[in-house]
Amino acid sequence: MVFRELIGVSAKFRAVLQQINMVAPVDAGVLVRGETGTGKELIARAIHDASPRQKQRFRAVNCAAIPATLLESEFFGHERGAFTGAVTRRAGLFEAADRGTLFLDEIGDLPLELQPKLLRVLQEKEFERLGGTGTIRVDVRVIAATNQDLWSMVQERRFRADLYYRLNVIPITLPPLRERQEDIPLLAEYFVRKYAEAQGKLITNIPGETMEILRQYQWPGNIRELQNVIERAVIMTTDSVLKPQILEIKTESPVKTESPARAVGTLADAQRAHIEATLDDTNGVVGGRSGAAARLGLSRTTLISRMQRLGLKAAPRPALRSNEMCAPRVDNERRLLDVARSPSAAVC
Repeated sequence: MVFRELIGVSAKFRAVLQQINMVAPVDAGVLVRGETGTGKELIARAIHDASPRQKQRFRAVNCAAIPATLLESEFFGHERGAFTGAVTRRAGLFEAADRGTLFLDEIGDLPLELQPKLLRVLQEKEFERLGGTGTIRVDVRVIAATNQDLWSMVQERRFRADLYYRLNVIPITLPPLRERQEDIPLLAEYFVRKYAEAQGKLITNIPGETMEILRQYQWPGNIRELQNVIERAVIMTTDSVLKPQILEIKTESPVKTESPARAVGTLADAQRAHIEATLDDTNGVVGGRSGAAARLGLSRTTLISRMQRLGLKAAPRPALRSNEMCAPRVDNERRLLDVARSPSAAVC
């Protein structure tokens, strides 16, 4: 089967496509593993579109983006009066996805106290709404995804072993973009066509030097970062030749030339150094069009959570004058940072 939005010819990516074709017809749990920005939701959608459930609903939820106190209601719905503010009955995602597919992204951030309830609905295919007494039966295929090492979390008792085994029936591991260099030109051309058409431009040429720099860049934000770079480049291009911000790319991630024997440090060290350098370039600004999150190809909440995991803090912002109009946005950003530093914060 041909998947229009899954682009690549590399051996590792062809292996992923082969796995999709094998698992799609089988109504078993799938765990998609890969770094942030590798396209885990696209893989889940491809599995759904190639499955017998393709004509039914596909629903997706990011477990790291919803406060832990609201996740149970989001999953299973609630009855009127179940909690303050529950003025009407509301169906949850499992009801909405009945006979279809539910994609649970960042499953590693699912709170421990909610994991037994998820396990029950996976095994028994039934649950109760929050505040309700009636049992509801559903037929939902669940595809989960994570950028974390769930098995290590199981050993550290931060993730239930029985839920891990239930989700990990068929594992699919996505390679990072730096391991798919031969796919970068195809992806770059696809994004140029997509954004040029959206903006009413005709861009027919990506210079060879530009393409080589794109190929050699390490892409810590993977396909999402490449997509953002190409979108910015298309916006800035006024003729038929693409003009990406090559100097910015070179500054953000110089190609490593030292031999593997001389390379030192862990992957976490490399991520920490890269995020720190990007924060320095943006004067500590995390969100916004010119913020560190946009440059790295990450959402603001994902970057904040990753900073918390790596022990990083955004540089303090200058004090605002009372007449400055950006105070609400800054307050929101500070609140997000406070949430990320709290013990219950989600870690991506």
